[in-house]
Amino acid sequence: MCGGQLEIVTCSHVGHVFRKSTPYTFPGGTSKIVNHNNARLADVWLDEWKDFYYAINPVAKNVDKGDTSPRKNLRKDLQCKSFRWYLENIYPESQMPLDYYSLGEIRNVQNDHCLDTYGRKSGENVAMSLCHGLGGNQVFAYTKRKQIMADDNCLDAADARGNIKLIRCHGMGGNQMWNYNQEEKTIIHVNTGLCLTKANPDKDATLPLLKECDGRRSQKWLLQSNFKWQASNYE
Repeated sequence: MCGGQLEIVTCSHVGHVFRKSTPYTFPGGTSKIVNHNNARLADVWLDEWKDFYYAINPVAKNVDKGDTSPRKNLRKDLQCKSFRWYLENIYPESQMPLDYYSLGEIRNVQNDHCLDTYGRKSGENVAMSLCHGLGGNQVFAYTKRKQIMADDNCLDAADARGNIKLIRCHGMGGNQMWNYNQEEKTIIHVNTGLCLTKANPDKDATLPLLKECDGRRSQKWLLQSNFKWQASNYE
């Protein structure tokens, strides 16, 4: 962003000598220091994408960052480019979409349960759990490509009667294409025309399903979409 470059030197060797104990203190604990440093980094360098970081780590949003104006002035004096420029030109293979419709929890209207990855890997089922508002595994992005993303995985429904999987995003639509109807609050799987539905209590209630769209409350979902840099409207 500021004119430097990163190089991958495949034959290089790097060593790190560790002390037996750290000579530094961490007032308030290491997590407080890490959140403080990361919040400063996000505030200075990530532009509007700092909201993405805060959505994943809400604790950092309320950390006292201190005065970041000297660092912002340095960035200005060095004529550094924007973070969007970085994503478009330097790291285009990043799984971070440039345009979101929403980012955060996907909450079912019927009760206080949200989609949740439980930290599962590609090929495993997406699930649901009580909404906790702490980000993490309950952060999903609904993108302009009509994907519902969690990190680099997307919701994928290859079988209308099967479970909904987390599959690595491929950006080609198909089984990973979803349409959110903002008025009806329904999430429709484009390939099948079926609605994302919270499972019945007498079945495995932790797993969402695809069902015929009939307006039931278990098919209504609330998506967080209050980011100033989001795509302008649902299409």
